[in-house]
Amino acid sequence: MSRGPDAEALLRRALEASAEAAGCPAALVASDWTRWASATFTGARHLLTLAAPPSAALDAWIADLPDAELRLRRHLVADLVVDHVRRAGDRVTISLEVLTVEEGR
Repeated sequence: MSRGPDAEALLRRALEASAEAAGCPAALVASDWTRWASATFTGARHLLTLAAPPSAALDAWIADLPDAELRLRRHLVADLVVDHVRRAGDRVTISLEVLTVEEGR
């Protein structure tokens, strides 16, 4: 029986929905993740790259992103870092590092 989308899919959907709500639609162009665990938590480290057209709304969204509340079913966003932003003509590429933690069952 499938448990539904994994943390990467949920994170991608949450980021794209957050950008859309902020008026700056962004699309995932690359992602990778690895399992992660500490003595008390399990989860994953995600590396994601999103792309969007440049705009003032996008700049504000990027600035607010580390403090954004991204809701993921059965997972929490424990840390989100905007690693770098590249601007080239009509495209902005945003690289993110995100740590998700599985919620207790």
